[in-house]
Amino acid sequence: MSYRRIIIGDTEIKIPDKLLTLGVFPIIGLAILLWLLTGIYIVGPDEVGVVRTFGKYTRTVQSGLRYHLPYPIEKADTPKVMEVKRVEVGFRTLGKNQYRKIDRESLMLTGDENIVDAEMIVQYKIKNPSDYLFKFVQPELTVREAAEASLRTVVGRNKIDEALTAGKFMIQEETKTLLQEILDKYQTGIQIVAVQLQAVAPPKPVVAAFKDVASAKEDKNRMINQAEGYRNDIIPKARGQAQALIREAEGYREARIKRAEGDVAKFKAILREYRKAKNITKKRLYLEAMEEILPNIQKYIIPDGKNGNLLNLLNLGSTKGGSKK
Repeated sequence: MSYRRIIIGDTEIKIPDKLLTLGVFPIIGLAILLWLLTGIYIVGPDEVGVVRTFGKYTRTVQSGLRYHLPYPIEKADTPKVMEVKRVEVGFRTLGKNQYRKIDRESLMLTGDENIVDAEMIVQYKIKNPSDYLFKFVQPELTVREAAEASLRTVVGRNKIDEALTAGKFMIQEETKTLLQEILDKYQTGIQIVAVQLQAVAPPKPVVAAFKDVASAKEDKNRMINQAEGYRNDIIPKARGQAQALIREAEGYREARIKRAEGDVAKFKAILREYRKAKNITKKRLYLEAMEEILPNIQKYIIPDGKNGNLLNLLNLGSTKGGSKK
């Protein structure tokens, strides 16, 4: 059976040649019926239907079998609002385990004027279908450029050490927040699901220099730790020695004070006795002094006679050699 094709809007209809021989009115009625049937469409479970009337947005419908007036009166778009889309910044995936770097996107300046190579994946989905379809064009390009601008802004606020080490999570969260603000300002109808930094590293030409800097910082930290350990060891010992010297000095001070007080008390006692009997006390002091001095020296006794003869007295002392004279 031969057919004749008739195109109505975006729909192609095949009409058997036999129907064309029935007359004009049956053909027109059939064409109108077929035209009305072109308004039937299905909205999937992960989609929403966005209906335009004469090109202007009029309504949004949920999943199921739906109908709109045939083209060109109305037209329906069915974007997937549950699908999580992905945009890559700084690289492009070419196939399994293959990718291509985009240096113009990944190279950026940090807050301390160092260059860092950062790659990022942005995941997003549609939260407002009408805004997503009608208020901007090229969604993927828009999201990528906004993500790149957000990442450059956040990295520019941080130092390179934070970008390379512990600051990655903070950079991800700040980039996600800033990117969402930009997209909301543009009324894109997009919701950012996740922002994930893939690789953050120094550029290849300066990797060796960065390694040297990292090694120097490790040596610095090691030396600081050694110095702190030595300080923690020597300071308590020095403090202990200082306390011991202080206690020893305090003990010596107390001993000297007590001895001086004793000497003063003794002197006062002797002074009282001296005032009572000056001659007797003077003689007693003299004898006590001699008793203390004479046993330790060699003695020679010379009589107070006019003839000048010496008296030989035995056992008055001893010589250095041990013989007695």
